[in-house]
Amino acid sequence: MTQTNPQALIDAARQARERAYAPYSRFLVGAAVLTDTGHVYLGCNIENAAYPSTNCAERVAMQNAWAAGDRTIVALAVIADTPGPVSPCGGCRQVMAELARHAVIYLCNLQGSVQTTSVAALLPGAFDPADLPDHDTHA
Repeated sequence: MTQTNPQALIDAARQARERAYAPYSRFLVGAAVLTDTGHVYLGCNIENAAYPSTNCAERVAMQNAWAAGDRTIVALAVIADTPGPVSPCGGCRQVMAELARHAVIYLCNLQGSVQTTSVAALLPGAFDPADLPDHDTHA
C-alpha cells in the first residue's frame, strides 16, 4: 500500500480486531495505521485484569509503527462492533495528537459505516509537547 486506500486500511483494521484480547469487556477493537513509507501496522485492544494496564487498539497500532521506526503516520482506521462509527477514547485522541497529528482518521463499524475525520476535529486544543517548558523536540 503506497497511498491511502481507505478500504484496504479498514479491512486491515477489521482483521486486527479478530486478534483482540478482551475477556472482560468483550468489546473487540482493531486499528491499522498507514505510514508515509507505505507500511501498514496493526493494533488490537489488549485488556488486563488490572484495568489501567489495558492497551487500546489505536495506541498499539501507532506504537507498532513508531517501534518499527516509521514516524509519519498518514492515515489511521479504527473499527468495532458499534451502532455507528466507533469513537476513540480521550487517551487515544491525545496520543494521536502527538504521534499522528496530520493523519486522516477513519472511524468505522462492522456494518460498513465510515466517518472520515482529523485529529484536530477529534481533539481541538490538544495538549502539545511544545506546551512543556524547555521541551526539546528531537523525535
